[in-house]
Amino acid sequence: MEKTFYSAAKDGRVEEVKSILRKNPSLNVNWKNEGDLANTALFTACWKGHDSVVSILLAHPDIDPNLKQENGWTPFWTASWLGNTSCVRLLLQDHRVMVNEPNDKLETPLWYAAYFGRHDVIKLWIASGREMNLGKPDIDKTDAIGAAKQEKKTEVVTLLERLKSDATKTRSEVRKQLGITTSKSLNQLISSCSSLSILSFHFLGDLSFDGRLTFSFSISRFPCDNSTKALQGAVPRLPWLPSWPFQLSHLSW
Repeated sequence: MEKTFYSAAKDGRVEEVKSILRKNPSLNVNWKNEGDLANTALFTACWKGHDSVVSILLAHPDIDPNLKQENGWTPFWTASWLGNTSCVRLLLQDHRVMVNEPNDKLETPLWYAAYFGRHDVIKLWIASGREMNLGKPDIDKTDAIGAAKQEKKTEVVTLLERLKSDATKTRSEVRKQLGITTSKSLNQLISSCSSLSILSFHFLGDLSFDGRLTFSFSISRFPCDNSTKALQGAVPRLPWLPSWPFQLSHLSW
């Protein structure tokens, strides 16, 4: 069944992937296809750019998002290299993903992304706030700015040099360019009110275009206005919620 599951993930057959997971709760979702460079289902979905499949797999509690295939490539390394931005976005949102893990040649994901001029990938990475290993000048396979200069990837060079000079300012500017609003933690919302009770989640729909599951939840006896308020937001990896406090982005109320 694992091989069938792998093929469905590789081909982006979303409904089949869901069905196999539902019918086979003991399925080994980290199975490696030794006949295909020891790739996992998550890896091959990232390789092909099947973001809907990637989202489903990341939501599985048993998934290991850092397993390497035959060449030492992780799913994030590969998605970054190929410029599969929708998959990169999902992986960056998952705290388990080791974003700076190199391949067997010690080439880092950022070095490879810079070498191939993956400007959009690097912008998403900066906006996420995740650690970025810029490497050391003149150290081959880690010096991201040097790699971009070598390949004349001017946009990438400019962006990374700005980041190196002032990370906070650059991150703020990139987030604004991408239309990303400042996230608030649930704890921040709760601390602004008192006497809260009955926190319940009600799922509204399927995955949105950027791979996050839209949902709503209501809080009873919200003393701010003595009524029940509905909040809407989006977080990755539902329905297995991350540890508190998790982040709500694009919050509306």
